[in-house]
Amino acid sequence: MSKSVSRKFAAYPRLNPLGVGKNISAADLIDQTFLAYNGGRIREAAQLLTEKMLPKDGFIGMSLTGALTPAGLGKSCLIPFMKAGFVDWIISTGANLYHDLHYGLNMKLYAGSPFLNDIELHKDGVIRIYDVLFDYNVLLDTDAFVREVIKGPEFQRTMGTDEFHYLLGKYVSERGKKLGLKDSSVLATAYECGIPIFTSSPGDSSIGMNVAAMALRDSKLLMDVNRDVNQTAAIVYEAKSSGHKSSVFILGGGSPKNFMLQTEPQIQEVMGIQEKGHDYFLQCTDARPDTGGLSGATPAEAVSWGKVDPNTLPDCVVAYVDSTISLPLLTAYCLSRVKPRKLKRLYNRRDELLDTIKGLYLKTGTVTKIKTSRKVAKRSSGIGLNKNIDRDR
Repeated sequence: MSKSVSRKFAAYPRLNPLGVGKNISAADLIDQTFLAYNGGRIREAAQLLTEKMLPKDGFIGMSLTGALTPAGLGKSCLIPFMKAGFVDWIISTGANLYHDLHYGLNMKLYAGSPFLNDIELHKDGVIRIYDVLFDYNVLLDTDAFVREVIKGPEFQRTMGTDEFHYLLGKYVSERGKKLGLKDSSVLATAYECGIPIFTSSPGDSSIGMNVAAMALRDSKLLMDVNRDVNQTAAIVYEAKSSGHKSSVFILGGGSPKNFMLQTEPQIQEVMGIQEKGHDYFLQCTDARPDTGGLSGATPAEAVSWGKVDPNTLPDCVVAYVDSTISLPLLTAYCLSRVKPRKLKRLYNRRDELLDTIKGLYLKTGTVTKIKTSRKVAKRSSGIGLNKNIDRDR
């Protein structure tokens, strides 16, 4: 190759992979053969996790959407990831946490087919989630467990969803021990590891439905969504203010994705605290950006909102791959390339972290109000200004 051609491609490695051997590890498979297209994005995602997000005790928040836990990904991937200290806080749909309970209570789910007759399944009392099957009684028994647990006196008050899931996880952990189970529930593991789990839509799941039903029986349990918004922002502020990196690992998209990313606008825009956005953004999704849906919104778009630090945008990765494919690969890669990290147990510091950002907001917010009022006064005193139009705008 001539020198002029070499210079053209100096920044790019040559595509010249070795043949796949029968004993190759998942991590080596990714590094050596996932070289282009979305395979290349999976390799970039794996390397971003291990070389940028996990080192130096960086804070990693994970968001979960899609039916991951009923497919067994809680047991196979999320729990090993959590126990290795590779995730520090989680935002999940309520549905993922509800179906996680089936595994935590040793209920049976089966590998079926997406091409079965759903009318016949309904007659037989069989529930289908694409190709996952289980008996209708699994729902009834899980519902009964949730209602029985939340009758307890510690639930008769208003609390953040992280506290609710922590307490619920405690009972799942205790039940698992009685049943002789090990590492079967994401909720139980989060309780044992002190990992806070939030849900952005507390009423949008069977767990929320049971909480609502118990309210008709005078249960005093209420979810404090205001605390959730401020608590998640407090975690991110702790990461950045303590000199660590704040990273987001997004599986799917939807409301949990936005709830995780809005932490930075909450800090900067609403609280008036100076910040730059999350340091690293990794998303596995099958959604397109051009439809305007949040799940397909790119990290570049997130920069415009202050959600992602523009200085780290080149390191952000979006892999357009089904999470049921990407998560096992990324879990195997991280476990083989990175030593387990010490658990941060952020749940145990929840009050401390919230008090810190509250104190700063009360101090900074006053300054922000003064600056804003001065700008309004300056605009209102402008020569020839139509005050009515300015007011309506």
